[in-house]
Amino acid sequence: MQLEHVNLTVRDPDATADVLSDLLDWHVRWSGPAKDGGYSVHVGDDDSYVALYAPKGTVADAGSSYVTHAAVNHLGVVTDDLDAAEARVKAAGYTPHNHADYEPGRRFYFDGPEGIEIEMVSYR
Repeated sequence: MQLEHVNLTVRDPDATADVLSDLLDWHVRWSGPAKDGGYSVHVGDDDSYVALYAPKGTVADAGSSYVTHAAVNHLGVVTDDLDAAEARVKAAGYTPHNHADYEPGRRFYFDGPEGIEIEMVSYR
């Protein structure tokens, strides 16, 4: 089995999908009407994706995901070239943090669009 997708609530699915596409070499797989009058964009590659959902109403802030029950803490994305990925993240105006090098790989994190924390990891 493999993970097919994760669904996140965001304020602007189109803008978030654009940033994720640029940063991660992903593409929009689908967009359209969603649950309860909302709107979703599916962005990823041919095997998996992130569903970005915006409800019809206002999106509330939940506080820290690390202390909120059933919250998503971060997305992990594998790259072959961690240094190039970090340069790309910086060029897009995001600040990498929490650099680490331990088995099974090197990694760093950054707070991306809509405050979504993303872990970039390389196993090379």
